Amino acid sequence: MNNNKATLRTALALGAVSLGMMSQLALAAKKDYLVTAARPDKVVVVDAAERKVVNTFTIPNTAKGNSVAGLTVSRDGKVAYVVHNRWETVSGIDLDTGKEVFRAELSSPGIRGKAHFAIDVSPDGKELAVHVSPTKLKLGEYEVQDPYIAVYDTSAGIGAEPLRKLPAPRRTTTLAYSPDYKRLYAYSWDMVVLDPQTGKQIGVHPWRSWKREGYGEPDTLSVSPQFEQANEFATPYFIDYTDKNGKKVTKAGVWSLDLAKDKVRFSEFEGELVMPFSTVINPVRRNEAYTAYTQLTKNDIDTGKLIKRVDLDHTFYTVNVSSDGKELYVGGTINEIAVYDTETLEKKDTIIISEGDQVLSSMRMVQR
Repeated sequence: MNNNKATLRTALALGAVSLGMMSQLALAAKKDYLVTAARPDKVVVVDAAERKVVNTFTIPNTAKGNSVAGLTVSRDGKVAYVVHNRWETVSGIDLDTGKEVFRAELSSPGIRGKAHFAIDVSPDGKELAVHVSPTKLKLGEYEVQDPYIAVYDTSAGIGAEPLRKLPAPRRTTTLAYSPDYKRLYAYSWDMVVLDPQTGKQIGVHPWRSWKREGYGEPDTLSVSPQFEQANEFATPYFIDYTDKNGKKVTKAGVWSLDLAKDKVRFSEFEGELVMPFSTVINPVRRNEAYTAYTQLTKNDIDTGKLIKRVDLDHTFYTVNVSSDGKELYVGGTINEIAVYDTETLEKKDTIIISEGDQVLSSMRMVQR
């Protein structure tokens, strides 16, 4: 009997080791892919390691007049959700087949609904949150309506209608779920924390109402979300500071929110002449924040120290980072994604998107 028990324990232990090894191999087999969009109607999938576009899909039934705005990808890397059609439609595009598997029209007779950049998919991939600004079209005037967050069932397919509409602050430029689905962050005048089921405000991280002695009201334009790698939302900002002698200066810095811990950190490290546009946090060396626009900058967000800066070849709007924290991908604006080393900020390569310009489209990272 004892021998049988020992044999069973050994078998179970070997089985556990085998499952662990299989799990590690599965993780190792996954690769980083960038998902972005190109004007006027393309969703683009890029193999980051191979430095090449592996899929380009056409968004069906869309207007040609502008580019894709907000873009988010399910955590399993299977579906990209994009705001398009003059920002009045949200579509889900299968990243293996290019098939449109989800579609929601934000406008209806007499109401013009617009979404811009604030869109996110829940951690389990079952719900999609979109910030909508509706306007009532009257005979002689437009009547602005209250904005809301439309929450959709991602399995609803074509012709999806909201499961529920949550009250939302105006001027929301980013939506972000916490990894445990307990919080939905809406970045507006302040970073408002909402219950994702009811829309009830359950917290707030001050922004416009941020009070610091000697400091004014911070200013930012956060339209390029890249929080999926570190689970940390980050944005550059500008703020006026008046010292005890009455001297006034403008500083720039990075403000970030750990989405898992609901914890804020920030630091100023720049003068007023530097213009950062978007920010990403290194998922491995989490003190490192990178900003991009006409220059690529590496900063220590915990100390406010400027570590390194290099000039970029031209304007870039968005920056993302590899899962191992070793490479940066700088995109947006035109049809290039530039690759940089996170340690040295040396340029390593350029990936060309032949189908069109990215403009203001987000550039998200997934593992597949």
